[in-house]
Amino acid sequence: MELHNPFSNIIFMLSFLILLVLFKIVKRWSFNNSTTKLPPGPWELPLIGNLHQIISRSLPHHRFKILADKYGPLMHLKLGEVPYIIVSSPEIAKEIMKTHDLTFSDRPNLLLATILTYNATDVIFSKYGERWRQLRKICVVELLSAKRVQSFRSTREDEVSNLATSITASEGSIVNLTHKIFSMTYGITTRAAFGKRSKHQQSFKSAVEEIVSLLGGICIVDLYPSIKLLQCVSRAKAKMEKLHKEIDMILQDIIDDHKSIHKEDSNEEYLVDVLLKIQQENYHSQHPLTDDNIKSIIQDIFDAGTETSSTTVLWAISEMVKNPKVMEEAQAEVRRVFDRKGFVDETELHQLIYLKSVIKETMRLHPTVPLLLPRESRERCQINGYEIPAKTRVMVNAWAIGRDPRYWVDAESFKPERFVNSPIDFKGTDFEYIPFGAGRRMCPGIAFALPNVELPLASLLYHFDWKLPNKMKNEELDMTESFGITAGRKHNLCLIPITRRL
Repeated sequence: MELHNPFSNIIFMLSFLILLVLFKIVKRWSFNNSTTKLPPGPWELPLIGNLHQIISRSLPHHRFKILADKYGPLMHLKLGEVPYIIVSSPEIAKEIMKTHDLTFSDRPNLLLATILTYNATDVIFSKYGERWRQLRKICVVELLSAKRVQSFRSTREDEVSNLATSITASEGSIVNLTHKIFSMTYGITTRAAFGKRSKHQQSFKSAVEEIVSLLGGICIVDLYPSIKLLQCVSRAKAKMEKLHKEIDMILQDIIDDHKSIHKEDSNEEYLVDVLLKIQQENYHSQHPLTDDNIKSIIQDIFDAGTETSSTTVLWAISEMVKNPKVMEEAQAEVRRVFDRKGFVDETELHQLIYLKSVIKETMRLHPTVPLLLPRESRERCQINGYEIPAKTRVMVNAWAIGRDPRYWVDAESFKPERFVNSPIDFKGTDFEYIPFGAGRRMCPGIAFALPNVELPLASLLYHFDWKLPNKMKNEELDMTESFGITAGRKHNLCLIPITRRL
């Protein structure tokens, strides 16, 4: 993370301040010198804008909500030299992601993401255009369709079974569920993407963890894009370039392996094989799929899928431990459905109405990406009577929207029953509930993510009862969030399993 200790190097700090002063002299601050009617927002300081108001002990999505309570759900901030709009209500979110979705369909140039994704040639961070539409179509139709996801059912069931067996071996002892759940989710994604043939899984896993951590930080370079010299002294840039080189070598090796494997054996088809087949079929098209495109898409699946699914599972277990009556009801449902079989598989997951409500409520209170990835306006537009200039970055506070008391009764409480007979869903049409986003930039991986949450949760509830260690009371469980692109638990979830069925 770029700002873990940003002022530890005195020379760097002084150089940075000098550059900012020079920048202030030679360039006008366009927002300050403009008569444009911008959305309301807090007063800006010279040079740093509103940075001082978000770099604090509070997490950014918490801080943005506090500011939005004062300045409104459409709020203007300046972070460094970059104008931002913070969206904190369903109504404004609908304006951004539906009414003006095309205008706000771009992504800003973010240094670390650009390095990681081969100059933003992936799906998540690439600019809006024909190339992006082609790549997204490949993801939706070929990689993450319901049919493709179903083809990996045995992989998910196998990994979840291994998880249960591993936990049973530690019965009566404290189990670090955070480590075990992440390992399980990563195993599912790895096998779906590469199969068991890959010899790089551990090194790739370590690199993915570092990348997710790095992307979650605040990068000074992105806040002062006109000062190119900052890139030369950015430690985060150097670290990301090193990680990118490592991952590129691993992925290229995997791609080369699968190119030769595909010729010999077409019975096994993993996600990388699907992409290679598309590459071969579209070789002479206007936008051929390159090896770099394939590598960037695979990285998207890992970076966006692995930690998000495991984070949701961990928050769901945490909330049920903290709310024992919810745990009891969810366990009773799972055990009633699967008792005749004696084990959990995906065939009866559709019957788990209450568990699905637990998952929805978990994503309401704990959206894995609390601030949806930033969009950027492609042109000037007007929202609620306010002018939004072109090249303005927009962040939607999904965390704040999910706790809006105008839409959610007792919004801060964990109440899965609110979803039991509710038509509200996470498919991007109910803007009071947008854990996966909405519009053109909505996450395309819902079908891939949900089984990775539902199946392990059902298994953990069916086979085990759970106790907190050290005679801790349920209400004492620490629910502090971590800082990053995903808002996971700050501290590992450690519980004692009591085996009931296996």
